[in-house]
Formats: sequence, structure tokens, C-alpha cells
Amino acid sequence: MSNPQISIIAPLFNETESFPALVSRLNAVMDASPLSIEVVLIDDGSRDDTAALMQQLALADFRYQCVFLSRNYGHQIALTAGIATACATEALFIIDGDLQDPPELLTEFYRKFQEGYDVVYAVRKKRKENWFKRTAYASFYRLMRSISYVDVPLDSGDFSLISRRVADVLNKMPEESRFIRGMRSWIGFRQIGVEYERDARLAGESKYSFKMLQRLAYNGIFNFSEYPIKIITRIGMVTIGVAVIYLIQTLIKRFVYHDVPQGFTALLFAIVLFSGLQLIALGLIGEYVLRIFFQAKGRPLYVIREVIRDKERQPL
Repeated sequence: MSNPQISIIAPLFNETESFPALVSRLNAVMDASPLSIEVVLIDDGSRDDTAALMQQLALADFRYQCVFLSRNYGHQIALTAGIATACATEALFIIDGDLQDPPELLTEFYRKFQEGYDVVYAVRKKRKENWFKRTAYASFYRLMRSISYVDVPLDSGDFSLISRRVADVLNKMPEESRFIRGMRSWIGFRQIGVEYERDARLAGESKYSFKMLQRLAYNGIFNFSEYPIKIITRIGMVTIGVAVIYLIQTLIKRFVYHDVPQGFTALLFAIVLFSGLQLIALGLIGEYVLRIFFQAKGRPLYVIREVIRDKERQPL
């Protein structure tokens, strides 16, 4: 498909069970829309039949373009590959392949785009997950809002519609530890949120483990906040203040009351406490150094195994 107006981007990882429903709903959206639409599916190293189903679909329907990564790189990198592949002239519509993000909202998002907004992001007013996840997500977004130097919208994920020029800027940002919703906010332009009720997964289990969610949260905090570094300085100043007060107290006891201070337990507690604070400080600095280390290697963000476009396998 040459020069589509809209590209729908959907990263997939082991989504065999939900794949037929995803295609059915995407077809319904495209058939009902007067817009010229392509769908870019990205296989993030699936170990089930997802890649085979994608190949079969892309070779039969010219509206589907498929990118197959050489291994599992993670959701944010797969999304990056999809954004780089999309050929839309107007906007890119980013969704999850598990159908928690309803593709039918494209019409409403596009209407906001026509009003002059470069980014139309979805705001989750209700989530169908367990209370622990809901609490963790809500706490993280509010923490990010309070410490970030960019205005990251509350309760907003990657589900969004971005203009062509926003996508072009994202393609120029070579960050290895990617947090796309933060990068999207950093770019600027006119942005607006649209509330929606997030659906439960249609089938299967979430591919985001606790470790992966923690890594995503770390990328958000350490890529878009100076607070972890600044808090080390503040803790250091408080520590010095406590030490000076303790020194003054000790001198008063020694020279005014002629009392030799006793405090082996207090001294041991202070040593353990401040040793722990030093290790935490080194860990926080290490998070920044680690990102510099990976970025300095200059490796490509991903490796593509195969691309199918316009019902043909494309040479790499």
C-alpha cells in the first residue's frame, strides 16, 4: 500500500490465541473508515504460531505489513521498530495486540487530530486488573508526575495517535533504554487526552512480568527525572547536619558536664545507617552510568529478520 494516511502499529509476542480476534476487529475498522489505512504488525520474537499467522495474513492482504525481529527485544523496542517502518502520511495509531486497547477508538482519536492535536493519548479511567497492579500503576504515574522534568500525563500508556512529524522525531531519538510515553511527552506540540475504559486481555496472560514492569519504571524515572541524583545531595546535607549536631552535643557533654559520652550502640547504628545510604547512593548513580554504558556502545536498537510489505517479502 503506497502512502496510506494512517498506520496502525501493533507489537505482538505470543498472541496466537487473540490473533484472529485482533485481525477481525482491525478489518472492521478499516472497512468502515474512509481513510487509507495500513496495519504494521511487529513480531517480537514469538515462540508460538504468531509469526506464522502474521506471514499468512501479510501474504494474502496488502493492507498488512509485517516486521519480524530476530529475537525478543521487549515491547518498547518492538514498538520503535513499528514506528520506524510505518509509511503513514498523516498519523500513526499505536495499540497493544492483546486488544486491551480498542482499535475502534481510531475514529475519535483521528477527529482530535483533525482539530490540530499532534498527540492524542488515551487516559485509563478504569482498569480490569487485580488491585495490586492497579495500585502500582497509579502510584508510579503519580510519582513520575511529581519528580519528572517533563509533563507525563497521569494514567496514560503507549495507546495513542501521533502525527507524522512526532513519529519522525521519535525515529531520530536513539535512546537505548526507551520509555516511549515519556519521549512522546518530551517532544511537545499540542497534546490532548481521551478517557476510555481499558478492557481485560481477550486471551492468554500478560507478557509484562514484574521484572519487566520494574525495568520500564526505572527507564521512566532515570531517563526523565533528575530527582534521584539530587536526592543524594539532599541526604548528604542532612547527614552532615546530623553529624554537626551530634558533635556539638558531644563537646557540651565533655567540657560543660565533664561527662565522657557513652554510645557504642548509637555509633554502630550510625555506621550501619550511613553505610547503607552510601550503597543506595552508589546504586542510584550506577543506574545513570549503566544507561550511559549501553548507549555508548552504539549498537542498533534491534535486528530485523524479515519484512513482508505489499504481499511480498522485502530484501533487507
